Amino acid sequence: MAIIDITIIPVGTATSSVSEYVADIHKVLHQYEGQIKFQLTPMSTLIEGDLKQLLHIVQEIHEVPFQKGVQRVCTNIRIDDRRDKEHSMERKLRAVQSKL
Repeated sequence: MAIIDITIIPVGTATSSVSEYVADIHKVLHQYEGQIKFQLTPMSTLIEGDLKQLLHIVQEIHEVPFQKGVQRVCTNIRIDDRRDKEHSMERKLRAVQSKL
């Protein structure tokens, strides 16, 4: 399983608020419920699943602001793809919490 931390930034919008775009992106992610896990954070979205599928989803959600008329989109992604043992968003949090 891979975990991707993604931030999609529509550039040149009429307002500084981007919550409308984030909501539309999450509507797309909800179409994949049961196939991937995802979590909204105040600054980004985390998605977890098979890397090949996640990269396809990244491309799909990168397109969302364009579909709403935005002419420029900057997308930042970080990929955590650990293959020496099974990991997940929850497991990573538990590992840190166990040390607190």
